[in-house]
This record gives sequence, C-alpha cells and structure tokens, in this order.
Amino acid sequence: MEMLLRMNECIGYIEENLQGTIEMEELARLTYSSKFHFQRMFNMLTGFTVAEYIRKRRLTLAAQELSNSGAKVIDVALRYGYETPESFSKAFRRAHGVSPSQVRNQEVSLKAFPRISFQIQLKGEKEMNYRIVEKEGFKAAGIGKKVSAANGENNKEIPVLWDEVNRKGLDREICEAAGAKDLLGICMEFDHPKEEFTYFIGAHTDKPQEKFEVKEIPASTWAVFESVGPMPQAIQNVWQRIYSEWFPSTGYEHGGGPEFELYPPGDIDDENYRCEVWIPIRKK
Repeated sequence: MEMLLRMNECIGYIEENLQGTIEMEELARLTYSSKFHFQRMFNMLTGFTVAEYIRKRRLTLAAQELSNSGAKVIDVALRYGYETPESFSKAFRRAHGVSPSQVRNQEVSLKAFPRISFQIQLKGEKEMNYRIVEKEGFKAAGIGKKVSAANGENNKEIPVLWDEVNRKGLDREICEAAGAKDLLGICMEFDHPKEEFTYFIGAHTDKPQEKFEVKEIPASTWAVFESVGPMPQAIQNVWQRIYSEWFPSTGYEHGGGPEFELYPPGDIDDENYRCEVWIPIRKK
C-alpha cells in the first residue's frame, strides 16, 4: 500500500509540472528508488512508459486549451514543452488525428487521456506461486549488451538480442560451455545517471571460459515467482502482477541488485511451459 501511495505522489508531481520541467530524479526520490527501477515499476503497473504518460497528458491538456481559448498554437506548444510548432503539430496529429489548427472546428473529435491513479484491487485471480530463497553469489557465462532504460528502449533492444542469440545457436553453446541446462536473462550493472544497464544472456557456471564472458552475481535474498504458459505472454503477466499486486501487498521492496529470468529447456510455446522470475528483495 505504501508503494502505491508513493506512486500517487509521483502522479501529483507530474500533473503539477506538465507546463514545466519534470525531473526523473524527483520521481525516483519520491518512490525511494533509482530512476531505472522507478521507470520499470511505472511501466509494469501502467503498460506505458513515464515519457509516454507525460506526452499523452500534455497533449490532452493542450487540446483542451486550444479548444476552449483563443490561445495561439505556438504559445500552447511552448507551454507544453515543444520547442517548435512543427514538432508540436506532428505529435498532436499523431495523438488526436487532426492538426492543432483544426481543433476549433466544433465537429472535430479529440482524444482525452485521463490522469491515472494507483490502488489495490481485489480481482479474484489465482494465487501467485513464489518462494523466498537465500542464495550465495554465483557466476554466469554468456554474452551481454549495454541497453538504454530511457523511454523504454530496453523493451525493444532486449528482444533483438534474444533473437540474435537463438538464431545463431548461441543459446545451446552457452549452456554447453557453462555445463548448465537453464538459460538466464539477467538485468545488471545499472548505470543510473546514464539510464543504462547490461542485459546478459547466460548460464550458471563453475567452469573457466574461453569464448564467453563471465559475470559475478552477488549473494542476495530472492523472491522467486513461477510462470506457467507460453512465452512471452505468461512471464509478462507475472512481471505485471509482481509490481501491481505482490510488492504493494507485502513488506518487501526491490533490493536494487541484479534480477533475472530463468528458462529451463522445453517448448516455450507450450501451455505448460514453466520458467521463473528472480527478484532481489529486502524488508522495508
């Protein structure tokens, strides 16, 4: 519940500053988290990025202002953070399907994106299977890529990396070199000022490596969640429920270290495929 209250404070801060500067550092501070984890949490809870929400809200208010006043398009554009009328018009048309100058036509239909709020809802869904694990540090062998967390770019870059690994057969090579069966998709090495982190596809190993890079995963207390069903829908649903249901209703928060998904061998399109999400946690 406390986490959702913090998120509502963030929405209040955004709404108060839609005509000014919105600092991601302040949003992270309000939730006692890093910029990366705040943006990830926001995306999991809402389905869109912080930047998308801010843009949609600004364009909603801009449309209302143009419709209800005699304000000039250039003045409204500047007021809502657009440096030129051209960039404003492009974004406005993409959101509303019409140009800003057409808004005063009473027959024009506009789209309104309302302010959101966070609350716990009892949905009657099936229980979440999880366990708490104390695990010592371990090594993972594989390949990694530095990705950007800004504006949800990591959600585009990571699937591309997986496609490349699977297409080249590197998934099998990694497991063979590591002497392991399960593949890991690890988010680690967070560079908060640059809004970057390393996404590492690897496998648990105790063997020296020649071809693949080796990463150290520190000891932690982990919340381990089970995902059952075809990928990627099943595990995406688990992530969403972790942030919208599990964290708000427990006394835990994200531990700040690496987190990973564990993929056993099997048909990922099968209705009974099982994998896991491992999240480092600590008591609030």
